[in-house]
Amino acid sequence: MSVEQQPLTVPALRASDRDRDEMLVRLHDAFAEGRLTEAELDERIDLTLAARTHTELGAVAADLPTGPGPADARCAGPAGRFQVAYKNSVTRAGRWRLPERFTTVVYKGTALLDLRSAELEGPVTVLRVPAYKSTVEIIMPPGVRVETDGMGISAEVHGAPPAGAPVVHVRGYAYKGTIEAKDRLRRS
Repeated sequence: MSVEQQPLTVPALRASDRDRDEMLVRLHDAFAEGRLTEAELDERIDLTLAARTHTELGAVAADLPTGPGPADARCAGPAGRFQVAYKNSVTRAGRWRLPERFTTVVYKGTALLDLRSAELEGPVTVLRVPAYKSTVEIIMPPGVRVETDGMGISAEVHGAPPAGAPVVHVRGYAYKGTIEAKDRLRRS
């Protein structure tokens, strides 16, 4: 009597938290390059966070390039409309052009966005700021109207902006952290 040999099945390799975090950074890079829409990014973030295996993670980004592409051949420095701090700090200050939509993602870190010398591209600027176990400080330029919404965000801007002033709308989502929009730096 012979024993039939059945093909050996290898279980899918489990994904780690680090694997999921790396995929999140890859997805945000693809969004910053214009490869994904905001809705696609949101959907893929949900899939990444729910992924349990490398196969599931691979499916999330199967249509995205794996290595540096033409968009990554740019000069060093943060992307024009997106920046990430992953377990570290990021600062954007001095003279720079602030697009109408700008996103700063901070995961277990800190961020400083100093807008006092920034050139606003439009009359309304939307800053999206998800912060997980992080502190984000946004220094507003004089003469702008500040609007905030979300959770874990506070604003302390003194003085009334003139009629027709540009608007900076901060959409903040802080989990176990803070997002502060104000008109002066915190004293150390």
